[in-house]
Amino acid sequence: MFIPMQYRKLKRGPQVILPKDIGIIIAYSGIGKESRCVDAGTGSGWLAVSLARLCKEVVSYELREDFIKIAERNKEISGAQNLTIVNKDITKGISERDVDLVTLDMPNSDKAVRHAYKALRPDGYIVGYLPHMEQVKKFVAKLEKTGFRNTYVLEVIARDMLVRESGMRPSTKGVWHTAYLAFAQK
Repeated sequence: MFIPMQYRKLKRGPQVILPKDIGIIIAYSGIGKESRCVDAGTGSGWLAVSLARLCKEVVSYELREDFIKIAERNKEISGAQNLTIVNKDITKGISERDVDLVTLDMPNSDKAVRHAYKALRPDGYIVGYLPHMEQVKKFVAKLEKTGFRNTYVLEVIARDMLVRESGMRPSTKGVWHTAYLAFAQK
């Protein structure tokens, strides 16, 4: 699988959100240079760093200090001065208000939906990065119960292609399923 140059220098600890999913999150949420974002489940920080490259301000919540160390290193490598990484449980609340996007990449994402709703500006987006269908069902039910609208769930499948003189075909290697992306709007 192709990894763009800006990600090759970043350290990987826990599983990362790959560029194929990061691009869809950015495109479908409509964020831009004036956007303020909250990210939770920082992990290695690939999504947080990507959001910081584009947005005005990003705050990323992470529980594990060992992951924070990796994410802080990636923040430094990428020069993301507008990224703040905090050691805090987002299921206990979000301090930020009037944000444009809240991303949740954690096993219990549904427990942060209510806090995300309060943090988002009107028409802001929430995105759940959910590896399992059972998580999607639980997350979407919580979105609907909380008052979110325009819920949309998708999976991004990217296939590498072998291009040879003798012919072109899909590669037998690659990353297919990473997660389901569940989007909703306040």
